[in-house]
Amino acid sequence: MEILETAFMQRALLAALLVGITAPAVGIYLVQRRQALMGDGIGHVAMTGVGLGFLLSTNPIWMATVVSVIGAVAMELIRAYGKTRGDIALAMLFYGGMAGGVLLINLSDTGSTANLGSFLFGSLSTVSDADLTAIGVLAAFVMLVSVGLRRQLFAVSQDEEFARVTGLPVRALNLLIAVTAAVTVSVAMRVVGLLLVSALMVVPVAAAQQISRSFKATFALAVAIGVTVSLAGTTTSYYQDVPPGATIVLLAIGVFIALTALAAPLAKRRARAVTATAGGPECDSELPGMRQPGDGVRA
Repeated sequence: MEILETAFMQRALLAALLVGITAPAVGIYLVQRRQALMGDGIGHVAMTGVGLGFLLSTNPIWMATVVSVIGAVAMELIRAYGKTRGDIALAMLFYGGMAGGVLLINLSDTGSTANLGSFLFGSLSTVSDADLTAIGVLAAFVMLVSVGLRRQLFAVSQDEEFARVTGLPVRALNLLIAVTAAVTVSVAMRVVGLLLVSALMVVPVAAAQQISRSFKATFALAVAIGVTVSLAGTTTSYYQDVPPGATIVLLAIGVFIALTALAAPLAKRRARAVTATAGGPECDSELPGMRQPGDGVRA
């Protein structure tokens, strides 16, 4: 295949594959916690890390990881202790992160606002071997946490009080979710960009929730959707010369719309099947207690 003959597209496709796996794997916990926009806030903070990377002549991905982890921990602490003034503190953190990135990158000798565009919206041609190595290492960490600790993270995401009663270290797990989300932003910024990464963390999960009925099924389907749209969007951007990040996100939204349209007939069919099995009268509506399309995932 022509697309596999060029080294930069090989790197881009591999990076897209890693992003497609990791973003929904972390996003499912953010959706359960009703923190769908957390990735967007971390993306703003990571801008400062990108600027520092150019200023200090280091790999922007590693520097963005360090800064975004610090920012994510600050967000979680503000969420836990900020109370009424927490939203103002978060707003200053988000906007300060973006402003700091623009300022620092313009102060550097090697960077410019044009360089910043590839990090904001993604760029296939700029994924280097060093970037791919960084993305691979960070993606391995994300999957180790999101899969290896899935039961503990799910419990904390569903009900913090219950998790605390069962003896789980709730504060540490909350911080771990925040750190993992920050690392995911750094993984994805070369492919979908800092401004669109939150969509790839959330939309595949929301799409999977439309037809899945358990956490395990939603996790697997969300990752499958993430991988499919990431590879399809990357391939489309190569042949049609369109932005990869925007293409990937629009494909994910298209999948969400398609599965939403499919969800209602499936729910009615399941209701009829349950009613027929129970021997009760047939009914077109959902039975009490059955999950409606779009509801939260159940374990």
